[in-house]
Amino acid sequence: MNFLRGVMGGPSAGPQPSGAETIQKLCDRVASSTLLDDRRDAVRALKSLSKKYRLEVGTQAMEHLIHVLQTDRSDSEIIGYALDTLYNVISNDLEEEEQEENLPKQIDDLGSQFTEIFIKQQENVTLLLSLVEEFDFHVRWPGVKLLTSLLKQQGPQVQQIILVSPMGVSRLMDLLADSREVIRNDGVLLLQQLTKSNAAIQKIVAFENAFERLLDIITEEGNSDGGIVVEDCLLLLQNLLKNNNSNQNFFKEGSYIQRMKPWFEVGDDNCGWSAQKVTNLHLMLQLVRVLVSPTNPPGATSSCQKAMFLCGLLQQLCTILMATGVPADILTETINTVSEVIRGCQMNQDYFASVNAPSNPPRPAIVVLLMSMVNERQPFVLRCAVLYCFQCFLYKNQKGQGEIVSTLLPSTIDGNSVSAGQLLCGGLFSTDSLSNWCAAVALAHALQENASLKEQLLRVQLATSIGNPPVSLLQQCTNILSQGDKIDRRGSKVQTRVGLLMLLCTWLSNCSIAVTHFLHNTANIPFLTGQIAENLGEEEQLVQGLCALLLGISIYYNDNSLENYRKEKLKQLIEKRIGRENFIEKLGFISKHELYSRAAQKPQPSFSSPDHMMFDHEFTKLVKELEGVISKAIYKSSEEDKKEEEVKKTLEQHDNIVTHYKKVIREQDQELEELKQRVNTLTSQNEQLQATVTQQVSQIQQHKDQYNLLKVQLGKDTQHHNSHADTFQVNGFQTEEVSRLKEELEEWKTKHELLQGQLREREAVPEQLTSPQLEMGTAEQSSQTSKSGGLEHSDELQKELEMLRSQIQLQAAEISKLQMENQKLQIMNAAADPVLGDGATAADSSEVERRLQQEIKDLKSEVKALSEEKEVLKQHLDSSSSTVAILQDEKSKLQQEVAESKKEQDDLLVLLADQDQKLLALKVKLKDLGVPVEDEDDIESGDQGDEDEDGDEEEQD
Repeated sequence: MNFLRGVMGGPSAGPQPSGAETIQKLCDRVASSTLLDDRRDAVRALKSLSKKYRLEVGTQAMEHLIHVLQTDRSDSEIIGYALDTLYNVISNDLEEEEQEENLPKQIDDLGSQFTEIFIKQQENVTLLLSLVEEFDFHVRWPGVKLLTSLLKQQGPQVQQIILVSPMGVSRLMDLLADSREVIRNDGVLLLQQLTKSNAAIQKIVAFENAFERLLDIITEEGNSDGGIVVEDCLLLLQNLLKNNNSNQNFFKEGSYIQRMKPWFEVGDDNCGWSAQKVTNLHLMLQLVRVLVSPTNPPGATSSCQKAMFLCGLLQQLCTILMATGVPADILTETINTVSEVIRGCQMNQDYFASVNAPSNPPRPAIVVLLMSMVNERQPFVLRCAVLYCFQCFLYKNQKGQGEIVSTLLPSTIDGNSVSAGQLLCGGLFSTDSLSNWCAAVALAHALQENASLKEQLLRVQLATSIGNPPVSLLQQCTNILSQGDKIDRRGSKVQTRVGLLMLLCTWLSNCSIAVTHFLHNTANIPFLTGQIAENLGEEEQLVQGLCALLLGISIYYNDNSLENYRKEKLKQLIEKRIGRENFIEKLGFISKHELYSRAAQKPQPSFSSPDHMMFDHEFTKLVKELEGVISKAIYKSSEEDKKEEEVKKTLEQHDNIVTHYKKVIREQDQELEELKQRVNTLTSQNEQLQATVTQQVSQIQQHKDQYNLLKVQLGKDTQHHNSHADTFQVNGFQTEEVSRLKEELEEWKTKHELLQGQLREREAVPEQLTSPQLEMGTAEQSSQTSKSGGLEHSDELQKELEMLRSQIQLQAAEISKLQMENQKLQIMNAAADPVLGDGATAADSSEVERRLQQEIKDLKSEVKALSEEKEVLKQHLDSSSSTVAILQDEKSKLQQEVAESKKEQDDLLVLLADQDQKLLALKVKLKDLGVPVEDEDDIESGDQGDEDEDGDEEEQD
């Protein structure tokens, strides 16, 4: 401990050891001490020396510090000291007072070398990732700082190690969820370094829910009013989205564009913005531009543009655009952002055309922006941004082009208000060369790929001065071009002529009528040949090249309508006054110029100074397209020109035929679409009727079921009623039989009583006979004859009596049998009908029968009503079926019409194929003759573009 006091500055006896010796002793202490406290104190001492003796600590202690990280994981304090020491050794972020002018390069080399030593063993980075997972603040925070420093020094190598480490990126994503802001904020810085120029890691971070977390942090910090944390989050978002189409699509699909809208909410009072707010808002605008950059795939850009319009983000940007008090750099970046949000998107372009500035009277935003562009007092970057915005507004926007050109035509000029056309003409002929160039380029974009507007612009007349007749816009441009240095201008004089020449080249290209108007002025061709033939300085070479291009366009698109300026005569003029080789050399000055190469890289006009503002991006495409064909056209003979003219006429005829058939096909397609819509309508109606029929059928089925149920119930009631009759129909006996049996029973009873009476009488006869015999027995014994006669008569009576008894027994048995059957009938009758069983009267029986008849009558009426309802439903079903049959008939007719249309279209396509074969043969002949021929795909793509834009306009209407 005394040794450590000496190291830390305490009093000690004897000479002081040097820094290297001290560090060596501390390293030995760390390596050899068995007590954790001793190792901890030694590491703490190394930490205190690591800033001053960075080289010595790095070379001697790094291995021991890594060993501490591996073995002493249980003690967070010594781990924290070790991580801090390694950070001081590897990091180049030294204190300001320690920095010297001659050290920065050496410092960078040290940090890179130590980083290389540390990551040489990949296990060290994996160990560091595991330490970053620790929740202890004294371990996690220095671990995050050390890993960030490693990424700064050797980014690609460390990225690769983290990428192959299991769950390496996912572990670092947890830093964004840390409740301690200092760790969360340093975690954002770490992810910034981790995601630089590595698309694989960018995708992993994005799919680990980074967008959601970063947007939440930005919202918590106050959006654009937040501090440096918002700036760091925005920089990380840019890393994740820039040039990463997968992440851009994920950002759009996740509805994160909608969450960007609150960023751009500004109040009425925009004075006194802090520098941090300006920085934040600038980064937010750049993030929007990343999503809609022209370098992105067109489909991805278009979908983002539509999403920004639908969520109101474009409207919010236009509000900033028209607000007052917005800082100049934010206003410039907002204009650039709006430009790319509307570029090539018809819906957004139409909305931008409707935006008005909050002035009295209200003016269109386009007019207000053009006023800034032609105002030489405005900052140069702002004027470039307005020009870019105007170019993007007109890009693939024929409707907008027509609206701009219409403000120049005599019939639409409004003298009470300033129009876009008037501002462009004012800028075109002002004394400021930058305004001339911007106005010329803007007007050229209004004519880009639009032959009809080029012809309409020839009607524009300008009043030059009082008393002089008006001149055409084309004539005025050539007049200013020919005057050249005679006009006193502010800025580069070459810039004005370059701008006018670009406008004229764009105007005359692919427009024979404009070429004829240009050649009609006899001073134009001599001026061009004179400019090309002169030997001028390096600055004028660019003008010479553009003059050669304009003259070549006048030859290539010449329809030979002017006798003195036919193609052959112009070629002879070039041969005599300039020379073909010299002409081609001067034409090549354009594409060889450095500023041409810069302008060809991207659509946005970005120039370091006004003097470098020479070429427009779209014009470079035109030069690339025309340079080769003009060179070939100059060397063609008159016979080749004649053949070319014939082929061109044939091609024009074929093009007219093709155009006609395309128009017919387009009309048939429209009719086909209408028929399809009609079929869809009828199909939907049919489906509705089918649904109605199905519903009615189900209702009918329900009624049938109800009918069957009632029928079953009626059958049960009838069966119940029949059961009453069944009580009287047992063993084949009916009610009439029962009554008959009762009568017979009564008769048999009567007979029985009668027979009993006879039996009693017969029994009384023997008694009468026997009593006198007993009384006179003694008296009659004397007479034998009378005695034997009496016995015989008595035997006969006995026999007759026996017969009568047997008859009576038989009758009694029959009577008892009938009585038993009667009792059975009464029992069965009582079981079936208590009223009858209880001996109900005949009146009661008739009442029951009357009730049964009434119930049967009611059931019959219900059955009749159900039958009537069934008939009505059947009639409805028949009518629905007839309607369905009619619709099916109409549908079959429409399908037949569609088939006929398709057949006719197939015939037209066959005819077109034949025409294409002829065209192909003619083009082969042309190519053999050396004539440049436009590719059919370009024609088709142009037509397709027209159709797409027409479709977009219809959708907007």
